[in-house]
Amino acid sequence: MLSVGEIIGRLQKLSYEEALAYWIASEREEAEFYRELAERARNLGLPESLVETFLKLSGDSERHAEELTKQFRVSFGREPSSEIPPLEVLPVLEKFERADQVKEVLEAAMESELIAMNAYKTLAEKVEDPKLRELYLTLADVERGHYEALKREYERLGD
Repeated sequence: MLSVGEIIGRLQKLSYEEALAYWIASEREEAEFYRELAERARNLGLPESLVETFLKLSGDSERHAEELTKQFRVSFGREPSSEIPPLEVLPVLEKFERADQVKEVLEAAMESELIAMNAYKTLAEKVEDPKLRELYLTLADVERGHYEALKREYERLGD
């Protein structure tokens, strides 16, 4: 598994086309991740608001992937693909087996979103291409929104 620094190094070298393909793949992976979290939360009998938050994040990511894929096909005339693993998805699913682990899972998911947000901001500062810079700033903003939604659920759970 690549470190965050290694992923940033690889992303820094991408063209706009490659970065867009990476974003699409990341959104698809993130959609699946949050869908699985929602299913586990529901099976554990956790609050419906938590299940709904995970489902909303999954749906948002799926919609982003669909919209970006359409844009990619029009712009580049092919299907997007990327070999770089997404920054946003941490291997926390296997840890989420009991209801008392929900805060740990939320903490890990929030940390993952913050890492991704900060990585995209860093990339935006490092790239020369203004179109690519804007893409990374948009990605950072999307991840910030995900973090905020997770943080609200974390705060609802209380101590």
